[in-house]
This record gives sequence, C-alpha cells and structure tokens, in this order.
Amino acid sequence: RQVSGVPAKDFLDELTEERIRTNPDFPELVEAALRTRRLLRSLAERRRALGLSQTQVAARMRTSQSALARLEAGGADPRVSTVERYAHALGEELAHQRAASA
Repeated sequence: RQVSGVPAKDFLDELTEERIRTNPDFPELVEAALRTRRLLRSLAERRRALGLSQTQVAARMRTSQSALARLEAGGADPRVSTVERYAHALGEELAHQRAASA
C-alpha cells in the first residue's frame, strides 16, 4: 500500500520507531543480533561442508543435538562463549574486529 507514492508504514516500521524512541541503542542491538545470526549461518554451512552432523558437533561441544539445532535455527540469543565453543568444535577460531570510530 502506498500513499502519494510513499510506501505506507506497516506494523514493523511502527514497532521499530517505538523501540528507538524508548531505547536509542535499539538499531545497534538489532545490527549485533543480525551479525550473530550471519555468523551462526556461516558456522552451520561450515559444519555441513565438513560433512559433520549436528549430533557429532554437539558431542564435541558437550551439549545436545537439539540445543545445537536451536542455536543454528536462531531460536536463542547465544552467549559469545557458546558461539566460540561451536566454532572450536569445527576447528575454527573466532576473531574480533573493532568497529571503526565515528
């Protein structure tokens, strides 16, 4: 739906604006969550490329297959230590990049 050639705001737009009003850091929090999600997708792709099952990797992490499935599906906001354990179980190392100063 458009009004005067400008797309009408939907529920998500309104929700986002409300969250930004109540928490100015909201956009950065969303971006951090998206970066984590991209990282988890990358690790899941790496796991599959290595021919490893969720069960095998979960055992290396000392967790359950269902917990790893939830992690890969984005069903939780994982701790950095959990993501590190996942990477290590695949023989990978996480590197931290400092954001450029504004």
